[in-house]
Amino acid sequence: MTTCKKCNKNPSAGIIGLCAECIRQGSYENEFSTIHAVIRKKFKLPAQPLKSEEGLSCNLCANSCQLNFGETGYCGLRLNKSGRIINRAQKKASLAHMYLDMLPTNCCASWFCKGSKETGYNLAVFFYGCSFNCLFCQNASHKLIDRASTVTEDDMVKAALDPSVRCVCFFGGSPEPQLPFSIKVAQRIIKESGNRKHICWEWNGCGNTKLVNKTAELAIKSGGTIKFDLKARHPDIVSFLCGVNNKKSFDNFSMLARNFPGESFLTATTLLVPYYVDHKEVNEIARFIAKNDKHIPYSLLLFHPDFYLNDLPVTPKNQAEQCYNVAGKYLKNVNLGNKHLLLN
Repeated sequence: MTTCKKCNKNPSAGIIGLCAECIRQGSYENEFSTIHAVIRKKFKLPAQPLKSEEGLSCNLCANSCQLNFGETGYCGLRLNKSGRIINRAQKKASLAHMYLDMLPTNCCASWFCKGSKETGYNLAVFFYGCSFNCLFCQNASHKLIDRASTVTEDDMVKAALDPSVRCVCFFGGSPEPQLPFSIKVAQRIIKESGNRKHICWEWNGCGNTKLVNKTAELAIKSGGTIKFDLKARHPDIVSFLCGVNNKKSFDNFSMLARNFPGESFLTATTLLVPYYVDHKEVNEIARFIAKNDKHIPYSLLLFHPDFYLNDLPVTPKNQAEQCYNVAGKYLKNVNLGNKHLLLN
């Protein structure tokens, strides 16, 4: 951690060099673009979403990459091969790995979801690839795509149909770059289990609108949840922390709330990155959620040092309490997650 190079007063992450207040007041596109380009180069990923003239469009996420022959999308999974946009995984397969979590698990929705009240296991499906480049990523192994294991559709369905499995959670990375695959798997699990498994998605929420709507239908039908990670509200804070904007996250969230009123599947989380995702960001996010439905569950997650923000501390107790109180002004169901990390 260092002091902001602009105001010489507020704390900042070393890799960013600017505090939240200065970011909100200035224009620093070159700075955040350079930061993320350096990181992505280390993982052999495009510095920014590609927009090649006359390239083919990938429509699975808000980045809307346009790819010429041989080019790979921002997620690292989608590529233009022989004039077609394809995934790097073979047909009817994904780049992912699976494992079992005993219920109740550490799922971000465990404080209210149906699955965590049952006995058995959650089948956690970790997808490689992501449409964001978060400096604080706590699952950064998703970027190691060259080392990714392959899981077929049949193998995933078979694992989910085990009698001890009560729910299936698609996360990562983020499921958006492999969303058609997860939808197909979810449809088969629901059908072949007689609709006895809860199907959930955890994501940044910037996926294709029609596909996102389809996941909601499946989550509702199976008694599952869809968790949006609403990173921050100010566009420049998001750009510094995540590399791309997250407007589509909020648009898709509102779309699902509007299309499925009264359903209890929708939830959101926000990671309280010290000094950046503060009460001002949470105030705007909570107010946004409440405009859709003040009863939507909202969980504030405590940060621990990781990836390129490993010089920041655990979320300070006063920041956590301030954010929790601000969210409670707008919403009826607010949770503080990872409370064991709080410093006394």
